[in-house]
Amino acid sequence: MREIRELFEALGRSPFRSRFRLREREAAYLREKGMETILAHARDFIEKRLAPAEPANDGRQTPMRNHPVFIAQHATATCCRGCLEKWHQIPKGRPLSDREVQYIVGVIEHWLMRQRGETPV
Repeated sequence: MREIRELFEALGRSPFRSRFRLREREAAYLREKGMETILAHARDFIEKRLAPAEPANDGRQTPMRNHPVFIAQHATATCCRGCLEKWHQIPKGRPLSDREVQYIVGVIEHWLMRQRGETPV
């Protein structure tokens, strides 16, 4: 797993990753539901779609829109096991640990806070 500052510097150098932004629809959903609920959704998505050793439809399991977490996952390369391995040094072929799930949720939270103009902790 990477240090968050280093990760976000690298993501910022990626034309693909740095183009993602919350659209008004997703931003409104985030405001309406609140960060705590959205992060609970993130944990649920990660546990169901990424945590297994061999996730179903790996590489295609994360939609590109309609939820703030999906946008954040693509922006932060937490969308599939291949991206987790390449960007976060989390190996494929084994289930994610609780610590890794928490790390991924933290990365998503960091990106969402930046999208809201907040300074992440």
